[in-house]
This record gives sequence, C-alpha cells and structure tokens, in this order.
Amino acid sequence: MIEEQYDAIVIGSGVGGLATAIALGENGYKVLVVEQHEVPGGWSHSFTLEGQRFSPGVHYVGQLGEGQTANEMYSKLGIANDIVFFRMNPNGFEHCHVGNEKFDIPEGLENMIAAFQKRFPEEKKNIDKYLRLVNTVSYQLQLMTTFKTFFEKITAPFKTKYVGKFGLFSLKRVIGWHVKDPYLKAFLNIQCGDHGLPPSRAAFPVHSAVMGHYMNGGYYPHGGGGGIVKGMTNAVKRHGGKILLNTSVNKIVMNDRNEAVGVQIDGGEVIKANCIVSNTDPHKTYKELVGEKYLSKKLLKKLGNTKYSVTSFILFLTLKIDLTDKNIDSGNYWMMKNEDIDQHYSELIKEDVTKGESFPGVFLSCTTLKDPASYNGVHHNFEVVTYVDYNCVKDFSHLKDYKTEAYLAFKEKVKNKLLNNVEELIPGAKDCIEIAELGTPLTNEYYINSTDGNVYGTEKTLRNVGPLSFKNKSEIKNLYLAGASTLSHGVSGATSSGINAAANILNVHASEVLSTKNDQVLRVYDAEDSSTWPEWVHTKRATKAKRAEA
Repeated sequence: MIEEQYDAIVIGSGVGGLATAIALGENGYKVLVVEQHEVPGGWSHSFTLEGQRFSPGVHYVGQLGEGQTANEMYSKLGIANDIVFFRMNPNGFEHCHVGNEKFDIPEGLENMIAAFQKRFPEEKKNIDKYLRLVNTVSYQLQLMTTFKTFFEKITAPFKTKYVGKFGLFSLKRVIGWHVKDPYLKAFLNIQCGDHGLPPSRAAFPVHSAVMGHYMNGGYYPHGGGGGIVKGMTNAVKRHGGKILLNTSVNKIVMNDRNEAVGVQIDGGEVIKANCIVSNTDPHKTYKELVGEKYLSKKLLKKLGNTKYSVTSFILFLTLKIDLTDKNIDSGNYWMMKNEDIDQHYSELIKEDVTKGESFPGVFLSCTTLKDPASYNGVHHNFEVVTYVDYNCVKDFSHLKDYKTEAYLAFKEKVKNKLLNNVEELIPGAKDCIEIAELGTPLTNEYYINSTDGNVYGTEKTLRNVGPLSFKNKSEIKNLYLAGASTLSHGVSGATSSGINAAANILNVHASEVLSTKNDQVLRVYDAEDSSTWPEWVHTKRATKAKRAEA
C-alpha cells in the first residue's frame, strides 16, 4: 500500500477530471490525478505524427467572447492567461455542403437569421421564429444551472417555460413545426454531428444547447486541445496536485460499509483518499471499477438501459499543398450527400463500412488554418471525421492484438473512402499526401478507454439528459462522476461537469467553487486576419517555415 493519503483521487485526466482537480486544489484539497495514457487530456489531448500536430476530440469551442460563459469559466479556473484561441471565420464558421447546395453559417444570432432569410426568403418569418426559439431554449437551459434559493427553484418553471414546452420533443418534430424547406432543415440541423444523433432521435433541448453554444461563433485553441490541457495541468500542479501518467486504475477500493476509500493501480498498490472522482464513463466506473455487488438494483437497471453515443473514424491528414486558390478557410466543413440527415445516420452505422466509394456524411477541418501559429508554410493538417457504430469493428474487437493483416486492410479501405470525400472538397488532395493515418473505434477504445470507443459519453437522447442523466454525486458514499455522461458533453460541457463534481464534494453551489480572478484575461485573435496576430505568432510561423525548408 502506498502510504501517502490524498483528499481526492481523480480517475482520468480529461478536461472534466482536470477541472475537478483544479477546483478542489484551489479549495485546499490534496489531489492525485491518475491517467492510463502517456499524456493527459483524454479526448482533448494532442499528439504528433512526423512532427505534425493533431487533436482527435477538439475541433472548436464556443462562448469565448468577453463576458461569455466559457471565457469566464477559463478565467475562474485560473488558466485564461495560459491559453490562446483563434476566432474562426466569422462569416462562415460552419460551411454546409449538402448535395450540390452550399451554405455558410455566420456568427451572431442576427447575422445568422439574416443569412438564412436571404437564402430562403419564402420562410423569412419561420426562420426568425425558429432561431430565436433555439436561442431562448439554450439561454433557459443555462439559466437553470444558476438557481440557488428555494424561491428561484420553485419559480423555475416560469423562467424556463420554453424548455418545459419543447423539452420532451425530438429535433425533427420541433423543426418540422417551424420550417418546411428540406435544405433549410438540413442546414439548420448540420450541427447534429456535435451530439451524434439524427434529428429524429435528438432531443430538441440538446440540439438547442449545441447551437446556442456556437451562436456567437467558433474558436480553436492554439496547440489544439493540448493547449487547453497544458493550461489545466499546470493549474493542477500550481495547487499542489499530482498527475500520475501511464498508470491504470484496476478498481475502486470499497470498505465494509460500501464506501469508496481509494483506488488500486497497476501492480496492486492501493492509494487511499477521502473521495474518488471518476472521469471515465458510467459503465467503466460502476461495472468495471466498483463491481456490480456494490450497486443498487435501480442503478443496475439504469446501466442496463444505457446506450452510448456513436463512435468514429478519424483520418489525420497532412497535405503538402497551397490552399490559396482552393476556397478553404478556418471554418468547419460539413459534407452530406443529400438533405436527408436521418438517412445518413442510418447508413453511417451500418456494419460493413468498407463498401461504397465515399461516406454519406463527413466533417472536415484544417487545423493549420484554425491555428495559424502552427503553419510551416508548406504543410496543412486536416482532421476528417465520420461517425459509425462499434459493430463495424466486431471482427477485430475481441482480439488481444487486433492489429492483424485483415485489420490493416480494413483500415486501408476506410481511409481510401475518406480520402475520396476529401477529394470532393479539395481536388488533387490525393496527389499531395504526406501523412494519412486512420484512427478507428478500437483506437478510441485503446487511448481514451471509453466504452465501445464512444465519442460523446452516453447517447444524448431524452433518456440520458437533464434529470435522467447520470449525476455527479453517485449513490456510493465518497464516489463522484465527471465527464460527458453527466452534466453535458463537449469541451465546455465536460469542463463544467468537473466543476459541478467539485461543488458536490464541497457541498456548495457550482458558482461558489472558484473565486473570481481579475488578473486572468483570455487572449483571442482572428485566424483570418493576420493584422490581429501578436508578434510571437509571426515568429513561430517564420521559424517553422525555415525548418520545413531545411
């Protein structure tokens, strides 16, 4: 047994777990973070291939303008001074390619309404009504988290009436009540990829929360997701916390009163703590680390009914190419073969993903345009994502060493399909490939340790959101959960869940966990406007260009 005693042990170093560690550290807790991977960050980590940086899970963050929620959250965490964001193309931070139709979604509610109305003048009033409803529902969802007093809570139904009115309906149903044009629906629903469900199964409030989060534009962190993680790990250490890498937790140690009292790590060592926070998903936490014998029938039933989100293929691609005349910018590109998004999801989750020439739905972004400080003047990096069902890798998932010749051949077929999608957007891309490495659901499972390689934690249907989601405070004394399966998903959602977990441990409201830090100022520059860049960005680009030439 390791004799050192901790106030809290956090299992997993995703942004949810790191946020909990920072919050508890600021409140005087001695915290240990245990991470099975060689680098911290979970889905938010960055890595390099042949000197090129990629980030598998961070593609953009919203609400980073001055006074907005994510900006304030990073300031309160004490990491705003340590991270830099670049504002993506404000005139089109989302580029929608649906069949032969294209539409660019600009930042700002009024700009968004005007752009949609210009493209679809026959639905002018419907567009205004629908987008304002989405914005209102998103605002009311955020408002719900601020209620503290008894009076605020009993009056909540009046202050959040639109959440109540539309909360039990699917996105497809609500949008169908408001707009009729199928392409307008497709463009408005394009961000379904940010929660992984088609309109027919997505909860309208969840989609509203996603759209609301990005309503004021998208931002990309310098250094990719790893830039955020570095700021967070430094904050953990500043508060005296410790991060243990390359170390798996084998089980959560329980005492004879069914209380969590520590963790057992590789080699059998036991580390004791007053509380345990699990930043891995509920099945990993409860069934694998705690054990079914310690769980109530109610929790076991909930776990049995829980489904996890889609998993993914991610192509990490480096092209030696000049994009000047390719009409590619810092915005995201969503490509759908036609306007029927529900059909695409049905096709994407079919088992045989090797058939066909390309995928029906793909997300693509160029990180060297989003993060201009990373560009070396020669190579552009892309992340190309499509969602699939875990069953597509069932022939390999049971193998101890799944990297067989058959698996490599399978990867090659999938990679070529994704490259065909890229070629549609960037003609000639195949002739410029420097790096093309494919991550599969098994890659996700190995590096992230998520059930079936899931991307967003639990599936974000009505069964797994709001009051029916997994709580930060578990039924087991001293055990808490953080991450995408609790309060919310995504970078900001998972971070908020970590702060909320700390609030449960400290027995205070989430707004009271962290102090206001007036010395923290988030630096944000325009990815598209080099005149806004500080000198160090130009210096980095020049240095990288010299190395590339050598």
